[in-house]
Amino acid sequence: MSAFDRESVLEYHRGGKVAVRLPRPLKTKEDLCLAYTPGVAHAVREIAKTPSSVYDVTAKENLVAVVSDGTAILGLGDLGAAASIPVMEGKAVLFKAFGDVDAWPVPLDCCREGGGSTGRTDPERVIAAVKAIAPQYGGINLEDIASPACFEIEDRLDAELDIPVFHDDQWGTAVISLAGVMNYAKLAGKDMGDLRIVMNGAGAAGIRICEMLKAAGACNVTMCDRKGTIRRDRQDLNEFKARHAVDTKAQTLKEALVGADVFIGVSAANVLSGEDVKRMADFPAVFAMANPDPEIPPAEVAAALSGRRYVMVTGRSDYPNQINNVLGFPYLFRGALDARATTINSAMKVAAANALAALARTGATDEVKAIYPGETLEFGEGYIIPKPFDRRLFTEVSFAVAEAAVKTGVARRELDLAAYRADLERRNLER
Repeated sequence: MSAFDRESVLEYHRGGKVAVRLPRPLKTKEDLCLAYTPGVAHAVREIAKTPSSVYDVTAKENLVAVVSDGTAILGLGDLGAAASIPVMEGKAVLFKAFGDVDAWPVPLDCCREGGGSTGRTDPERVIAAVKAIAPQYGGINLEDIASPACFEIEDRLDAELDIPVFHDDQWGTAVISLAGVMNYAKLAGKDMGDLRIVMNGAGAAGIRICEMLKAAGACNVTMCDRKGTIRRDRQDLNEFKARHAVDTKAQTLKEALVGADVFIGVSAANVLSGEDVKRMADFPAVFAMANPDPEIPPAEVAAALSGRRYVMVTGRSDYPNQINNVLGFPYLFRGALDARATTINSAMKVAAANALAALARTGATDEVKAIYPGETLEFGEGYIIPKPFDRRLFTEVSFAVAEAAVKTGVARRELDLAAYRADLERRNLER
């Protein structure tokens, strides 16, 4: 019986996947007086007198809220806030296991237009709810909120709160994809600005991938949606698509792909054929990241490009070069929390991508190779993205993010960067 059959999965989830762990003892009368009344009054007065001390005398410093209204659950769609809880618990588990970040699910019901449990997101209600709970948390991870409401929600919360707000569906895939494109450029011997990139999918992930590519120097990016290329002469574009409209004679995805160096898909299965990828550049990269079935099967790419160098990337763990968000969000928040950053800005995201790309170029450790027998984990076409179980991610990506926070002036904590790196290495050994 498969480990992923319905009964096995439900048994794994029985009782939930998260619980409270007490970091302080509560075994004596003195412990009780310290934890609650009368001793807790000192902590209350300290925060009232010095608001910034909330980071020192509460869990806020290392606590992230994983917030969803359940409108776009993990490819399953709008099933409501309660149905989102297993995913939000899973996200909290990944935060802790990989980034040593304490996280808690915060499903939001009645944040829909009209007040129902399903339907279109009401951005005002989500924003109000998150702002109301924010005092407890050091960061907000938005999850599975449908587009286009997710853009307004993240942008406004990021502007109105003094803690990091990060929508992983938008930015997580974007950060990891950028790392992969950076390493493809290295293999191709090209600068980011020289790459001709074609994207299919202009939702939350697609828009943010495009923004990240441009932030890292890409300047020739053509996006496509269901109606074809996103051109300046189209009258049906929303404000987010319009920002990335281009002048092009290509009307369709297949036309745009001719001669392209990179294809990036965050769309739907089987939108490309082997003939399409044959018409790309001599050494192409195919980022077919639709789940569970990619825009073109890897076997079809291999057959079409037999005898040619190429890079194949998917969102699946059963193929090399997986774009997996767990490579990003635990460490983006680890670095941001440690710096007490007020935001996760573009420089911090690009720094994370650079750190991921650099780590892949060093090849995998023996420990990682033992987890993935049969795979060649040396930098090259089949290995441009690190594996999730590479423990070096904790130090390298977290440090890069915190360093960028300091350099861009959004860190509220003064960090001795050399001492911080040593501390990360120590904490990594203790995990």
